[in-house]
Amino acid sequence: METLSPFARPVYVMAKPAGSLCNLACDYCYYLEKKNFYPAAKDTLLSDELLEKYIREYLECQTSPEVLFTWHGGEPLMRPLAFYRRALELQRKYARGRRIENSIQTNGTLLTDDWCRFLRDNRFLVGVSIDGPQEFHDEYRRNRRGLPSFHKVMKGIELLRKHGVQYNAMAVINDYNADYPLEFYRFFKEIDCHYIQFTPVVERLGRHADGTQLSAPGETGKGLELAPFSVSPRQWGNFLCTLFDEWLQTDVSRYFIQLFDATLANWFGVQPGICSLAPVCGHAGVMEFNGDVYSCDHFVFPEYKLGNIRTQTLTEMMYSPRQLQFGADKRDRLPQTCRECEFLFACNGECPKNRFCLSPEGEPGLNYLCEGYRRFFRHAAPFMDFMKQELQAQRPPANIMKHLRKDEKGQIFLQSE
Repeated sequence: METLSPFARPVYVMAKPAGSLCNLACDYCYYLEKKNFYPAAKDTLLSDELLEKYIREYLECQTSPEVLFTWHGGEPLMRPLAFYRRALELQRKYARGRRIENSIQTNGTLLTDDWCRFLRDNRFLVGVSIDGPQEFHDEYRRNRRGLPSFHKVMKGIELLRKHGVQYNAMAVINDYNADYPLEFYRFFKEIDCHYIQFTPVVERLGRHADGTQLSAPGETGKGLELAPFSVSPRQWGNFLCTLFDEWLQTDVSRYFIQLFDATLANWFGVQPGICSLAPVCGHAGVMEFNGDVYSCDHFVFPEYKLGNIRTQTLTEMMYSPRQLQFGADKRDRLPQTCRECEFLFACNGECPKNRFCLSPEGEPGLNYLCEGYRRFFRHAAPFMDFMKQELQAQRPPANIMKHLRKDEKGQIFLQSE
């Protein structure tokens, strides 16, 4: 079996400075219950000692002159500004000439003028979790008292815009908002958000001795059931096709939809900007508040723990045979139906956490969302082919908008030359 060459890709380990601590309690959050893995912990805050060890080791194991730090949660803004000022001091201390960038993922409700000035002055890229207009967002994104969060998020976005902070939207597509792709997309255009990422939520529930409900990706058993907020394959396919048609007609190169950009990258034969559509994974780990390192942010389960930064280096853990195998398994454990699929190059089996279904031949490892992705790729294929040709000719893919027409049913098609 072919394995990844060590050091073929840079190490990427996001940090959880507040662990799973958050001021919201979103119904579909996959991280809130991670605190159950640490019942003896007095708090879930990354200590000053571990912060320095993480930053020093993270910089030492890099092979690129540019290094990205990502601060994630829970809610990373539960830590004060002083924590991040200290982090920047340590980055400068250990940089050794490397250019350092920072990104932070937030629900946006805790942003203030002071926060935004800090984020702007230090060139942070901010990802804001928002699921579309108020009705969609507040369906699942509420605080611990059950109160909606939309207006606070919008206030946070207004502060980011006021201070000129670079931000993008990060949305979850669930069983509710998936039925309204145009309303979802037009909302982001109305608030002039040009960088949009969205992820389908798919979770399975079970009962575990440690008190957790969400199942681990490799877990099997009769007691597992799909979480009610999960998007269905049919919804996902319809959502992608409808939104794609809207974007294709007027917004190519004006609004940047991560999944569409990644699909075009795969069509063109270059590395996509999203790990779920890449051929292999395993280069993006996560470090918990106590120094535990896991294979991936969606695989924070005991069986995917690589070790602890107190006793092993990030290099040892992220380039370990175990982690390299984790990454290669994405490609090597595809069922035959995927290997023979005409769209394997575009999908690559998508995220391994969603590959819990049986193929038509009874093989394990088929992606739950396969039907939706196949519908989207089949629908997008002629348009992706055209944009690929434009790129090959060193012309902008946005040229496609000049060649689109609608038939009598309102369906778009490419006009023949």
